[in-house]
Amino acid sequence: MVRELAIEGYVILSADGMLADGNGVMPPELKFDGDQRFFNDALDQADLVVHGRNSGEQQPNSPKRRRIILTRDVAALAADPSNAMATLWNPAGASFAAACARAGVTRGTAAVIGGPAVFGLFLDRFDTFWLSQAPHVHIPGGEPGLPGIPGRTAQAVLAAHGLRPAEVRVLDAGHEVTVMAWRRKTPAHALQ
Repeated sequence: MVRELAIEGYVILSADGMLADGNGVMPPELKFDGDQRFFNDALDQADLVVHGRNSGEQQPNSPKRRRIILTRDVAALAADPSNAMATLWNPAGASFAAACARAGVTRGTAAVIGGPAVFGLFLDRFDTFWLSQAPHVHIPGGEPGLPGIPGRTAQAVLAAHGLRPAEVRVLDAGHEVTVMAWRRKTPAHALQ
């Protein structure tokens, strides 16, 4: 079956590959207006947002976005009792295709956000991964953005999973914050 849902990942990382501090909170030093606008616009255009139980974009339009929330609190799939737009998904109990069907989204774009556990589930399925980087921010003892960091760079992790660097955009010239699209040469062909 040809996949009709494009899967795109979004993250901003510090120079040392971190997306949060040791408490799992993104520090203010990693928040830049240009990146926040890029991220918010992308999520506004996505048909579905996928993230972990403890993450989310916490933006004004967040409650309007259809989403899948990864959690071990359910056996497979369930409605989120606190959010009518959300489906709770345990990857150990149901496929991503089943979660998408339950959420009512099987075409368009799924925007995946979160941390290494969430991204790890999709590394071999991303069509595009938008890697924003803040080269002057360091977060010692922080939470890595992708599985394999700090042993490897984010770029090495993405390349190892078949993604290749493509276009670069400057998001904040003063702080040298950029976003690079990492694209799969041949898109995956089936939801799993």
